[in-house]
Amino acid sequence: MGTVSHFLALTAIITGVYELVFFTITALLRFDKLTDFAGSTNFILLSIVTLVSKGDWHFRQVILTLLVVIWSLRFGLFLVMRILQWGEDRRLDVIRSTFWKLAVFWTFQAVWVWSVSLPVTVVNASDSHPSIQAVDIVGWIMWAVGFSVEATADQQKLLFKNSTQNRGKWCNVGLWKVSRHPNYFGELLLWWGIFVSSTPVLEGAEWLVIFGPLFLTLLLLFVSGIPLLEESADKKFGNKADYRFYKKTTSPLIPLPTFLYEKLPAWFKVVFLFEFPLYSRNLPQDEMLNWKTKSQASKEVKAG
Repeated sequence: MGTVSHFLALTAIITGVYELVFFTITALLRFDKLTDFAGSTNFILLSIVTLVSKGDWHFRQVILTLLVVIWSLRFGLFLVMRILQWGEDRRLDVIRSTFWKLAVFWTFQAVWVWSVSLPVTVVNASDSHPSIQAVDIVGWIMWAVGFSVEATADQQKLLFKNSTQNRGKWCNVGLWKVSRHPNYFGELLLWWGIFVSSTPVLEGAEWLVIFGPLFLTLLLLFVSGIPLLEESADKKFGNKADYRFYKKTTSPLIPLPTFLYEKLPAWFKVVFLFEFPLYSRNLPQDEMLNWKTKSQASKEVKAG
């Protein structure tokens, strides 16, 4: 694993230096519009550098690098355009004025980029080039579905929020009717797809690259993804019966028909569909006690 370890060190150095440069600009100029640009372009940099440096140009390497570049360009452009439209990065509101908090955020971003890129880094650095297998195609299909879901969900929410008629409302159109966070579902699916496509190459300790999609999954489920958005939405809309009904009948991540999700037992939702109690800890307590009654009343009002 000598060559692979060298590439892992190289990508760690590149990521650290690249993110440090943009962190310095952000900290000194208090200019946070470069955050998403730095993150997304870092993925492109790592995948292309490892592909070109190794120079094998195996079909699997080229395809996975291309998939990363396509995702990074789409994701980065979307986030940059959104931040230019909003005027500032709301994620940084509470840390912008505190140096160490800002440093932790950028360190986390560097770890995110490096770890999630691990499958592609190892594939591009490996001397093993088995022929294309069924598992490669399965991974590519997972990526295609995930990419489509994420891009569609992002666009649907952007159009929803840009409409003046929807001010003060939560997004519940399109894919957001069947998942409270379909964009995260798409992002997780595509990165797990890239990992699946990397498996024919992996040997021994190289299987530790599963840390990449696992880290992303834990990050979105428990840290900076769903918990923060659920908390924000609950504080804004938690006193609205229609919102509570939407939350009760809509899967937090995996898209499912609402009529089916509503009927599933609570333990099944927690174990298999990631409906964790922390996602509802900010709902008003008195509303939680009467959730079932009020949700049913809301349903009857809608029917009428």
